[in-house]
Amino acid sequence: MSNSFSEMADSQLDGGTLGQGDALTILRSSDDDLLDLVAAAARLRRKHFGNTVKVNYLVNLKSGKCPEDCSYCSQRIGSTAEILKYTWLDADEAVGQAALGIKAGASRVCLVASGRGPKDRDLDRVNDIVGRLKRDHPEVEVCACLGILQDGQAEKLKSAGVDAYNHNINTSESKYAEICTTHEYEDRVRTVEQAKCSGLSACSGLIVGMGETDEELVEAVFALRELGSDSIPVNFLMPFEGTPLEGTWLLTPAQCLRILAMVRFACPGAEIRMAGGRELHLRSLQSLALNIVNSLFLGDYLTSEGQEAKADLQMIADAGFRVLGHDEEPSEPDLDVETAGRVVIRRRGAGSAVAANT
Repeated sequence: MSNSFSEMADSQLDGGTLGQGDALTILRSSDDDLLDLVAAAARLRRKHFGNTVKVNYLVNLKSGKCPEDCSYCSQRIGSTAEILKYTWLDADEAVGQAALGIKAGASRVCLVASGRGPKDRDLDRVNDIVGRLKRDHPEVEVCACLGILQDGQAEKLKSAGVDAYNHNINTSESKYAEICTTHEYEDRVRTVEQAKCSGLSACSGLIVGMGETDEELVEAVFALRELGSDSIPVNFLMPFEGTPLEGTWLLTPAQCLRILAMVRFACPGAEIRMAGGRELHLRSLQSLALNIVNSLFLGDYLTSEGQEAKADLQMIADAGFRVLGHDEEPSEPDLDVETAGRVVIRRRGAGSAVAANT
């Protein structure tokens, strides 16, 4: 099998296109072949992105009380998840929150608001925030994620200085009606196409672990390839209590790696981001995944906490990668006691009266 993965990588490097059969082979490969698969995907990742990792930072401008019924979402109508709920942040707080992420190393700020889609006055709010961000941090990319766009709205965002627009398709067209009934798959595709036509970079990805079949997953990824998504966030379902998918735990760390590898083989030149839920599902294999993906979110997500930002940056450095736009070479691992911790004298287990570490 390792020869097959290497040959797949050779084909991609020669300009080939991944077919459904090879995509399913990747998803159904064995644990014994996992490192060979990662190594093959890493060849594509390094061809297009070297050893850089793009750091993105989320600012949730408006949280909760969404009228849509997306079954995976803690902000959906009817959700009883105990999340933060608030209306629009004022511009000063939004810019201040974004500045924290930029200071930590983010080269893209993602401005997100719950809801079906923005009204014109919502665009005015967002455009004011974008203007302030661009004035203070002209080198930083801004991605907006405001829901389904109406005609002309993408152009207004572009004129205000927005660089990219995110609207995930989330799953395959054939499965979409199972996860949402208040809008259709085509609404999402149309918004991504509007963003592209206005000159915005298209950011569209998916959520895995919702019970999709391998075939449905391949269908979704190939649809993203067809859409020409420049950036593909791969989210791993976070089964919030109080949502229809509460208690849905279907992924293993190894399967998450296979999924990421399949996305990389299908879209070798796209920015592939390990996004929400990576800490829950990839767990200790997150650093290995950096050999496949070239992007991540720093810190927290929209309604859930993520890994400590400092731990994210340390993970990138320890794995031999560098944050895009920063050091030319990977920084040396930080070995000061604050980061690495102190040697702790054992005072439990054998020879003590304290329970063992089991």
